[in-house]
Amino acid sequence: MTPDDTPHEGSLTKLVDEQLELAAARLPALAPNAVHPSPVDHEERLAAHATFEDVLLGNAQPTPEMLEELAALESAPELSEEELARQALADGGADNDPSTPE
Repeated sequence: MTPDDTPHEGSLTKLVDEQLELAAARLPALAPNAVHPSPVDHEERLAAHATFEDVLLGNAQPTPEMLEELAALESAPELSEEELARQALADGGADNDPSTPE
């Protein structure tokens, strides 16, 4: 762009505002009580599904699968201190470095 082609600041601000308004008009309004798909969902899951957070906040009803998973977690045996230590030492953490266990 040459200095003559550069839009004035007021013109640029107006252009950006117009583009933002156009983009906002194309976006669907998000209802706060609606359940939205999680970021890991893609085209294979067309319908939105509830998360544990949605259920805890009272925005959705738990699914049978969710209730089964909760029951399995509650009925699982407690891990000993030795087992917890073994798992912590075996996990390299976010950096995947076993010399700095999480």
